[in-house]
Amino acid sequence: MAKYLAQIIVMGVQVVGRAFARALQQEYAASQAAARARGAAGQQSAAASSITGMSLQEAQQILNVSTLTPEEIQKNYDHLFKVNDKSVGGSFYLQSKVVQAKERLDEELNIQTQQEKQKNPET
Repeated sequence: MAKYLAQIIVMGVQVVGRAFARALQQEYAASQAAARARGAAGQQSAAASSITGMSLQEAQQILNVSTLTPEEIQKNYDHLFKVNDKSVGGSFYLQSKVVQAKERLDEELNIQTQQEKQKNPET
């Protein structure tokens, strides 16, 4: 009886192990495919995220922008910077987050501009 129980346990562990290994391989392949699809743009954006210490999504949430338009970014930045000014009872920490978010979004705009120039070199 114990022998059969041990065999069942071993077989179960093998099945789970194989399934886990297969899932890991599939995830790795999907990750590599996504990295290839992003190409250089994804690498530049990732580098910008690591330099500023903030992801693009976080920066968009802080400045409350859904599209990357310079006018909307500047308008929201100016408002949030003034509201969080320490002299009017704001928080220096929040003000610094607003500045970081603007820097991150400006960097993303620069990356997009460079990509457009590479796609259309005649302009």
